[in-house]
Amino acid sequence: MNRRAIVAGVLGIAVGLGGGALAQQTNSGNAADAKAMLQKTISAIKADKARALDMIAKGEDGFLKGDLYPWCFNASDGKIHPFPNLNAKALFGRDERSMIDAAGKNYGQHVFEAAQKPEGVISEVTYLFSKPMEKDKLYMKVSFVTRIGDLGCGVGYYK
Repeated sequence: MNRRAIVAGVLGIAVGLGGGALAQQTNSGNAADAKAMLQKTISAIKADKARALDMIAKGEDGFLKGDLYPWCFNASDGKIHPFPNLNAKALFGRDERSMIDAAGKNYGQHVFEAAQKPEGVISEVTYLFSKPMEKDKLYMKVSFVTRIGDLGCGVGYYK
């Protein structure tokens, strides 16, 4: 094999791998995708709450698609359960009502209030938040939030 063929092959592999990583980082969901994942979350929690929360925490079984993921908290005290945005690990166990975005908006109170509505009611809350793979950049996020038994859960997409 000549040297040009080897270099071309290595470059092709590098571009292919890099392109895949880029596609993964830019895989943004939309409102319809977020609503569909919220419905999946509702079904999973109603079927087996403990298993669903575990899958959500790990981002397994389709609970992390690009930058879409669900998160849940106790509807009674606001305690946030683990979810697959590792940039938000510091939020796990905190009170949802205390969440304030970079613009100073207490979006957590709005999210908590949405979970106080009857089951089946889906509310929309908008705020600034980081994407799972982009720690240092904030985006406008629109989240659909509902009550599922004793939990409040949401799924949001980034604009």
